[in-house]
Amino acid sequence: MDLLAKNRLALTRREFLGRGATGIGAAALGSLLGRGLGQAAGGGLAGFPQFAAKAKRIIYLTQSGAPSHTDLFDYKPGLKSWRGKELPPSVRMGQRLTTMTASQKLAIQPTEFKFSPHGQSGAWLSELLPGIGAVADEICFIKSMHTEAINHSPGMTLFMTGSQIPGRPSMGAWLNYGLGSESEELPGYVVMMSRDQHGTCGQLLFDYYYGSGFLPSRLQGVKFRTAGEPVLYLSNPKGVSRAVRRGQLDDLARLNEMKFREVGDPEITTRIAQYEMAYRMQMSVPELTDLSDEPDYIFELYGKHSRTPGTYAANCILARRLAERGVRFIQLFHVGWDTHGSLSQQLRMQCDDTDLASGALIQDLRARGLLDDTLVIWAGEFGRTPYVQGKVDAPKYGRDHHGRAFTVWMAGAGVKPGYIHGETDDFAYNVTRDPVHVHDFQATILHLLGIDHEQLTFKYQGRHYRLTDIHGQVVQNVLA
Repeated sequence: MDLLAKNRLALTRREFLGRGATGIGAAALGSLLGRGLGQAAGGGLAGFPQFAAKAKRIIYLTQSGAPSHTDLFDYKPGLKSWRGKELPPSVRMGQRLTTMTASQKLAIQPTEFKFSPHGQSGAWLSELLPGIGAVADEICFIKSMHTEAINHSPGMTLFMTGSQIPGRPSMGAWLNYGLGSESEELPGYVVMMSRDQHGTCGQLLFDYYYGSGFLPSRLQGVKFRTAGEPVLYLSNPKGVSRAVRRGQLDDLARLNEMKFREVGDPEITTRIAQYEMAYRMQMSVPELTDLSDEPDYIFELYGKHSRTPGTYAANCILARRLAERGVRFIQLFHVGWDTHGSLSQQLRMQCDDTDLASGALIQDLRARGLLDDTLVIWAGEFGRTPYVQGKVDAPKYGRDHHGRAFTVWMAGAGVKPGYIHGETDDFAYNVTRDPVHVHDFQATILHLLGIDHEQLTFKYQGRHYRLTDIHGQVVQNVLA
């Protein structure tokens, strides 16, 4: 059997319907996809969601570089008496260290920042987080997250794709594969990036964090740029009108349909879908990214950086606008949390950039009735050590990577507001109650979207893959 014939036989009806795109509008593509054959609305899989979903969409506030839970969320006043003393071997229990601190004394460095309780929930938060503190009663804090990853890229890749090794589909790609998109004018998965205002402590953001892996490439995140055209190559060349472009795309769709019938390559349908989406985005993206219609009180709510394009605060406003327009998965990446040195200065900068806007987003969504079906996630790839990197008395001390225990939070659709899940030991080093692994976290997110994480799979190279790999349990206690 020739390879092309084998490929056509391997393309099952379910895979074909999942890989094709709907709601695109081109007559040729509509014919190609065979509407009326039981395909799910919006381009998702038939039968998904599998049960009543609490969330329709996600805004994922990705804090790249590992925020220090010790200084922000996990208050351990008893560490003051341990200042300068060695972390007890009974606490470390032989756990591996990075090369950055493996050869130094693991001297305890208590936080220098003041903590206080917030809201009726009494959540203890750092003085650096007044914005998040103002909405503490809307938030579900998970203080017992843990991961095997010990370095940034594997840690972020595990959170985003379910594996420390690059190449698998990202969470946003999985969701658009299973559920499809609610928007016909915008991609189902949009990515925006920002960094701290002073340009320090940057972490590389790799494309595979928001890629589609072995899923069709139309499912990968579409990156919105911070300067110039929001999306590259979206505008028509000079001398090409919108009507001319429409005619070109129609002719191209017919040619691609003929090629698909000949070779059966599903990436051809992806190509048509991308052309059609780009055509629609020519009208929708300029309107989306023009914030001139936002009232002054919105910019005041999101803070002083919100009028500057490309900042985390401005991206938070765009995230809300994307949510209003039905985008399924909206992801903000903010770099700058990699505080191996100058922790005191760097944390203040990072929180100045992100805290007020993070809290404002929750307030804004609530005021518009969007928080009821929007899940907001705030998370890094791991936490930071309670012991110092460098010397305790050094003015530019830092903290090393720590994956054994750290804090993330969620708010909105389907999670308990004003709830604190899990607990760590007196050193904020090990989880002592209700541990939550990365795969448990992913399974819970999918559950909130009406998906059984064990059932959303894709067969590739002889194996049925899923976001949660071969692990994961829904964390029932965080569900409202």
